[in-house]
Amino acid sequence: MAMQSNGKNIAIVTGSALGLGYELARQLIAEGWFVAGVDFNAERQTELEGEFGAESYKAFVGDVSDEAFVNASIAEIAELGHVDLLINNAGQPSFKTPTAYEAADVDKCLKGLKGMILWSVATLKADGEADLKIANVMSTAATRGNANESVYCATKWGEKGYTQSLKAAYKGTSVKIVGVYPGGIDTAFYRDSHDYVSEEKQHTFMDPAQLAGVILFNLVNDANLTVSDILIERNYV
Repeated sequence: MAMQSNGKNIAIVTGSALGLGYELARQLIAEGWFVAGVDFNAERQTELEGEFGAESYKAFVGDVSDEAFVNASIAEIAELGHVDLLINNAGQPSFKTPTAYEAADVDKCLKGLKGMILWSVATLKADGEADLKIANVMSTAATRGNANESVYCATKWGEKGYTQSLKAAYKGTSVKIVGVYPGGIDTAFYRDSHDYVSEEKQHTFMDPAQLAGVILFNLVNDANLTVSDILIERNYV
């Protein structure tokens, strides 16, 4: 069955199955958007299509850093109409001491950067480089160095460099680029790193639903302005 946006604004959210990505998708849909959700979790994607309905959500299952998958997905999404918003949210962590990192960890962290570039390029081409907002969700790790996150920080700094370069390239146009830098979020993102971030510590981090609300409040509004960088830290109380 062909997708139908029914005249709704169209957003692409990568990493939409769980955590912050899920909340971004859910809250956009609640505001009347059509969301093309991208994630490698096929089982969860099937659940979300049932939860949101075909009129509001279409699941794309694959690796965000796979160029063939990206281009095929964008071609299908573009049949709906103009994409208004791309949220590059997908990414994977790797928290280790500096000497514990291996090539596989580097490749894992680089998937987020590669995916960010591929989805941005493909969406810009599909939209004719016009009337598009791209929000790149990174981390406060893109703003500083952290002792046990050397490779993770390196890729996040790369994402920040890409984001800043897009801003320079599209300055003064109808393409708007937003860098989003959240601190720790209470999600399963840390499930493989509890030796570094304990579950107890994880639960002191930001609530993903609240964080999504703050991001979208700044990202999607009727004001004739753009919040170009969103740095969000949790309250220490």
